[in-house]
Amino acid sequence: SSVVPFSLCPPSFPTSGIGASASGSVLPVNGNFHPYDTHSNTYYLKTFGHNTMDAVPKIGYYRNTGSVSGVKINRPSLMDIHEQLAKVCQRKKRQIISFVLLNKEAESNKEEETKGGFVKFGWVKGVLVRCMLNIWGVMLFIRLSWIVGQAGIGLGVIIILLATMVTSITGLSTSAIATNGFVRGGGAYYLISRSLGPEFGGSIGLIFAFANAVAVAMYVVGFAETVVELLKNSNAIMVDATNDIRIIGAITVVILLGISVAGMEWEAKAQVILLFILLAAIVNFFIGTVIPSNNEKRARGFFNYQASIFAENFGPDFRGDEGFFSVFAIFFPAATGILAGANISGDLEDPQAAIPKGTMLAILVTTIAYVGVAISACVVRDATGNVNDTVVSGMNCNGSSACALGYDFSSCKTQTCDYGLMNNFQVMSMVSGFGPLITAGIFSATLSSALTSLVSAPKVFQALCKDNIYRALHFFAKGYGKNNEPIRGYVLTFIIAMAFILIAELNTIAPIISNFFLASYALINFSCFHASYAKSPGWRPAFKYYNMWVSLFGAILCCGVMFVINWWAAVITYAVELFLYIYVTYKKPDVNWGSSSQAVYYINAIDSALELTTVDDHVKNFRPQCIVLTGEPMARPALLDIAHSFTKNNVLSLIYYCVTQGPRKLCVTEMNSGMATKQAWLTKNKRKAFYAAVAADSFRDGVKSLLQASGLGRMRPNTLVLGFKKDWKEATAVEVENYMGVVHDAFDFDFGVVVARISQGFDISQVLLVQASSQFKKKQGKGTIDVWWLFDDGGLILLIPYMLTLRKKWKDCKLRIFTGGKVTRLEEEKMASLLSKFRIKFADIHIIGDINMKPNKESWKFFEEMIEPYRLHESCKDLTTAEKLKREAPWKITDAELEAVKEKVKSNTSPVALSQLLPT
Repeated sequence: SSVVPFSLCPPSFPTSGIGASASGSVLPVNGNFHPYDTHSNTYYLKTFGHNTMDAVPKIGYYRNTGSVSGVKINRPSLMDIHEQLAKVCQRKKRQIISFVLLNKEAESNKEEETKGGFVKFGWVKGVLVRCMLNIWGVMLFIRLSWIVGQAGIGLGVIIILLATMVTSITGLSTSAIATNGFVRGGGAYYLISRSLGPEFGGSIGLIFAFANAVAVAMYVVGFAETVVELLKNSNAIMVDATNDIRIIGAITVVILLGISVAGMEWEAKAQVILLFILLAAIVNFFIGTVIPSNNEKRARGFFNYQASIFAENFGPDFRGDEGFFSVFAIFFPAATGILAGANISGDLEDPQAAIPKGTMLAILVTTIAYVGVAISACVVRDATGNVNDTVVSGMNCNGSSACALGYDFSSCKTQTCDYGLMNNFQVMSMVSGFGPLITAGIFSATLSSALTSLVSAPKVFQALCKDNIYRALHFFAKGYGKNNEPIRGYVLTFIIAMAFILIAELNTIAPIISNFFLASYALINFSCFHASYAKSPGWRPAFKYYNMWVSLFGAILCCGVMFVINWWAAVITYAVELFLYIYVTYKKPDVNWGSSSQAVYYINAIDSALELTTVDDHVKNFRPQCIVLTGEPMARPALLDIAHSFTKNNVLSLIYYCVTQGPRKLCVTEMNSGMATKQAWLTKNKRKAFYAAVAADSFRDGVKSLLQASGLGRMRPNTLVLGFKKDWKEATAVEVENYMGVVHDAFDFDFGVVVARISQGFDISQVLLVQASSQFKKKQGKGTIDVWWLFDDGGLILLIPYMLTLRKKWKDCKLRIFTGGKVTRLEEEKMASLLSKFRIKFADIHIIGDINMKPNKESWKFFEEMIEPYRLHESCKDLTTAEKLKREAPWKITDAELEAVKEKVKSNTSPVALSQLLPT
């Protein structure tokens, strides 16, 4: 086979209806042509007249590693292309078979979905209808008249537009995130978690699911209030107004739970019916505003469109403890339905197209309706409802519009009246052309919103639990039926809703969920800004009508609104969110979603590395940044532990593994396949280190490559750590030369060198010496660290033991300094003064005066006297001396060595020195 050069603008398929193959035959291209044919038809495996191995692009190559949509297929490497043609053909056949199997599996999945009756919704039924119903909720029919009465028409419209500004910016951000890749179930949680990572996603997912559950209670209480008003008019109150709301609310939420559990299809059909009733009710209200009012309605404050009423109602008239932001807090939940469609993203046919189109159109239509109702200046603020309260001849109206229109409602200034914008929550029903239709509209608005929230909360919660971020909540991840319905989540949402229904006060429940929804919106906006700011190549949303700075403004606006609505509720919300964030960060869930946080970490790391290059080295900031020659890190864990001990886990460590034998392809394949495993081992064992591997012809060449090319800028390693070679006698001359050459090469490249040695050796790959592999993990006790500072090495030999004493395991150890020189008090004082300048604490200083002298008989006699206490004689069969050595100097003899000594002593009858029994 041959490798064919390619263009950045590859030639397109022939458009004339035919194509030429390498053999000159005519290749038909008709309407039945499919790109997948290029994997099965040999005509399409020929490029520029040659048989090639070049893989034709297909979706299998671009899947995530853990994708649920199919298995990720590895594209052939250049080395594979260099292989024999026969192997190529075999691999092609396997790919074709694999592709056919995947296609069959996908087709069978489609057939299963079709047969199983999976419900998938388009943008109208799945997003537009849902959002409109949720936005046109309880506030439109029951509270908007009261809001206009308190804030006036002017500020009332501002409240509506302010809420719309928040939701519109959030809608733009949601649309951008939703069109940047495939969207699965989970709504706001999925969007935030896949953008900002599991920490933010996990924290806001719980809050958002809880907010939707409480919203169920808010809408049901609104429905129950209307029913209780009807019961009042019929003198049919069961207990009292508050308890009747609780009873009706409890019954209603049970019925809604039954509809939700029945499945999404039933819920969707119910939503469409409710929308038609709701639209008819809104139209009925506007028709009622132009139908001439009668005496009964005038007595209740309705006078049709009047300029005087518009002027009187335009300004605010806040009463009680209400103000602009408290009224806004009560209204804002009306705008929280913008995510109703996104919350069932897993049940949409095409979420990327449906969410932007349906959400933004729903915001536009509902805002127009809210503003239209708010400026319908037809009802005065206070009215008695008494048809006999007419104006007496000669009465001074003092600018009162009702008085100018013939009615005297002045008594409302001294006593509470039952009618008017400020007192009657059923104003829209009174104004409408057909009152019962407004009541039906209220029922439709409240029940549809409650139903949407009752479906949204379990869906979001199920998606959160499936990701297993909070392992204790994985119980709620299980789904049932053809649509994977979260039955357990429905039950939990039902319990939460019932608890808040018992409050039975709409104005109390509404501000509670406002903060939760605003926190969610703030993070959605910040997610959009963060992803744009990170400039990740993976951020390319199909929805272009957004701006990163507008999204940031939206996030700040949401946070600001939270505090002005209720500062202590905002503090509690952020405290809960912070706690959940810290919890998830501490648990470190094993997920990788390619979040924008990862992209920003990368950018910050690059920026920091570049900033370091502008700073000159200084001795005070020197840290040993080590290349540790461990081979496979799990083969020499003790060498890794001792390196981490004196680097204090805060420096760059590279772990080297050199492939030296076998063909090039085998070496590279072995090296590449082991990279992830070795790094995973380091992470699992909490070693802050990077694993690096090189393929080389010899050990020395591999180390040379690492010494010259490792690191980045100021983060280049400066110290080489290797184990002491044990097999000097068995090793070949080349191996010895390579080992010593590595040390010389390190010095040539200005590296410090640390040669570590333990009696057992570091390598446990052949024999598992547990004690040898873990001895530097244990607390070292009150021992001593002997430092033989015999040559001027720049101070590295002093710095390393000092850094050891900074670790908890070594903090009780004391430093003893041994150095050469004249044995005088003055020399000791000079050395002590030098160490004090280095600010290194030490226990003792020993100056060796005869360091350059060869051993003589006297020196050997002194040595004999030193080891005399440790001689084992025939009378010491119980090895008390050896055991004493184990107690007093445990680092000199291991358990395994002690057992070996026992065995040797048993077989010896003559006195023997302990030094002869132990390894060198």
